[in-house]
Amino acid sequence: MAFTAAVASYMFALIVDAFLLFFSSIHLITFDELMTEHKNPIDQCASLNPLVLPEYCLHMLSTLLFLCVGEWFSLTINIPLIAYHVYRYLHRPVMSGPGLYDPTTILNMDMIKRCQVEGWVKLVFYILSFFYFIYGMISSLIASHAI
Repeated sequence: MAFTAAVASYMFALIVDAFLLFFSSIHLITFDELMTEHKNPIDQCASLNPLVLPEYCLHMLSTLLFLCVGEWFSLTINIPLIAYHVYRYLHRPVMSGPGLYDPTTILNMDMIKRCQVEGWVKLVFYILSFFYFIYGMISSLIASHAI
């Protein structure tokens, strides 16, 4: 069996996707704690804001890798979420540090609901991506073996 760049990109994407699943679950748990008033907004923003840029960078890195190896379908399914991440980060509240969440606006119930829906959508996307990346890795291995 040949170990091609496509196989390596899918293996890397699987590892990255595991981290992204972890980040999404933290996102959901933290907003649930805020909704049930188990956590104050300052602590919540302090725990979530450091995870925003690593999540975005990891996702962009794996997508860039798909671009480099020519996996066009994998690239296409990841582009909309990257576009949303860029939009969301460009339209974030004015803050002194990196991140998306401002303690003064996070207690708005509409904002909490929106962030929870965003967390669930991202979690579903990352789960589906995980299984697709397994499929892509196996199909790339089979295709490289046939050559």
